[in-house]
Formats: sequence, structure tokens, C-alpha cells
Amino acid sequence: MGTRIGREKIGREGGYLYYVGKDGYVWRVPMKHNKKGSKKRVGGEKISKEKGYLYYVGKDGYVYKARMKNA
Repeated sequence: MGTRIGREKIGREGGYLYYVGKDGYVWRVPMKHNKKGSKKRVGGEKISKEKGYLYYVGKDGYVYKARMKNA
């Protein structure tokens, strides 16, 4: 679906949501059922974001981008 743009593989843990923040780094935040977790920046690779694309961390741990239809 998307194009892989990240070179760094992010190790994923259960109970966390992973996303690419406004600053271009990958962040993890605890899901609602994870009471012990805290927000933390993971990985050291900075992603340069373009307007009109959605950025996400895939199941394999790499960052992908996909074109948004109505952007």
C-alpha cells in the first residue's frame, strides 16, 4: 500500500501505539489498557515529512508513507 522510506527498524512491543510525530521522529504511547507505560521517543532516524502523505510504522518495524486521497 505505502512506500517504505525508513532505513531504521523499530522494535515493537505489545500494548503501545507507534506513530511518526510532528518533529519527524517515531514515538510510542501506551494504549488505554496499558497502565504502566509512558510516552517515549524510539529510534534515532528523523523523517522529513511532505504535505499530502500519511506516515506510519508498519508491522515489520519500518516507516512507510502513503498518499492521502483528499489532501
